[in-house]
Amino acid sequence: MSTLLNLSLDRTNKVPLAEQIRGGITNAIDSGVLLPGARLPSWRDLASQLGVARGTVRVAYERLLDAQLIVSSRTAGTRVAARPRSAKPAAEPVGLESLLPEMYRNFSSGPGVFQMGIPALDCFPMKQFARIRAQAVRAEVVTARGYPDPRGESELRREIAAHLAISRSIECLPSQIIITSGFTGALGLALRVLRLEGKTAWMEDPGFPLTRLSLQTSQVEPIPVPIDGDGMDVHYAMAQAPHAALAIVTPGQQAPLGPTLSLTRRLLLLEWAAQSGAWIIEDDYLGELQLTGRAAPALSSLDREGRVLHIGSFSKTLSPTLRLGFIVVPVALASAFVDAATCLAPAPGPAVQNATAEFMKGGHYMRHLRRMKRVYATRRDALFDQLKPWGMPVRAAGLAMLLELPEGTHDVRIAMEARRYGLTPAPLTSWYSTVSASRPGLLLGVASATEDRLGEYCDRLRQVIDQFA
Repeated sequence: MSTLLNLSLDRTNKVPLAEQIRGGITNAIDSGVLLPGARLPSWRDLASQLGVARGTVRVAYERLLDAQLIVSSRTAGTRVAARPRSAKPAAEPVGLESLLPEMYRNFSSGPGVFQMGIPALDCFPMKQFARIRAQAVRAEVVTARGYPDPRGESELRREIAAHLAISRSIECLPSQIIITSGFTGALGLALRVLRLEGKTAWMEDPGFPLTRLSLQTSQVEPIPVPIDGDGMDVHYAMAQAPHAALAIVTPGQQAPLGPTLSLTRRLLLLEWAAQSGAWIIEDDYLGELQLTGRAAPALSSLDREGRVLHIGSFSKTLSPTLRLGFIVVPVALASAFVDAATCLAPAPGPAVQNATAEFMKGGHYMRHLRRMKRVYATRRDALFDQLKPWGMPVRAAGLAMLLELPEGTHDVRIAMEARRYGLTPAPLTSWYSTVSASRPGLLLGVASATEDRLGEYCDRLRQVIDQFA
């Protein structure tokens, strides 16, 4: 048996002999050397073969019994337990990792120069927020309490409601606000509650790749709608898919091209939703970080029929590591969202929520936003001055500069090569629904483009571009 199982014990190893025996038999079962029903020697016989104490083998067998890998009876002896057959692996296994866009996968690799989707970490009031958060953590630990409210902490929901009234012209009750794990948590919760499986949804093209993937994962077919200077082309969408059940828009600053959805199109979109019974999800991407002039009121502020769900996040204003977002839902949907959040996606831990609420309550959040607008405007202008002499079309697009590349340029390869030098521009083609509809370009985030070495970074990026031109 010891030869069959290939049990070789190493008495110099710190791993106990009983654990080595258990591991060897487990490997033999997992690899198919020992099939279900195969009889094992008694622990006395195996102990004799291996030259160990009988109690050592008995401990190993007991652990295998606890793991339900073997069964034992007086009449049949000790045998390998029956197990379900292992499915044959696919020739090319496909996991979630391979489905995520390359652009988004690299968000987790750490901040780089020109990276999209992150705030200016060098300007974050770290000490102040750390002090507030430490106080919130201590309060959470010492305060006896039951399960937290799945909707989110009441103090944070009140602060968000007050902030939205001032900054986004949205009048809502705290009971309409659900705290979520960032934007994607809010979007996933909304798609779950609205139950749109098998239906279609308008989506901006180009648009955020994870929004498209979220729709597809929820079995909702995204209908690409082109973007122009007035935002989503609502007339085009109505002509192509008038019976869509949903529209997802970034009306404040379209992601990634940057235009604001015009008032005419906002009203047309709301009218379509009211007449057709469709829903609108407003992704308030950079809605309050308008660098030129005053930010337009949120689309939700114009909604009189209860068809708009407003999603906001603290990822771009504070930090994506907080994983903190929220969704404002119509009164008629509030109960359904509370039920779904309770069962499927309760709010993040109370400490981070209470710290953010205190940060907002003390006026620090608004002061931080005002300061960041000035910082971003300065960095945007400095980046524009560096790129303008290149002779390529370049323009502001939210908190990024869009550098348009010549037709046929492989922007994905340029972006991948640039990462070797600590530069993380986003390829524009990754935001389009199809390759045929896309045009090449690089989105250069201004938040991480500090001015001290900006010339050096731009020179390096130009060298990379020239390699693929």
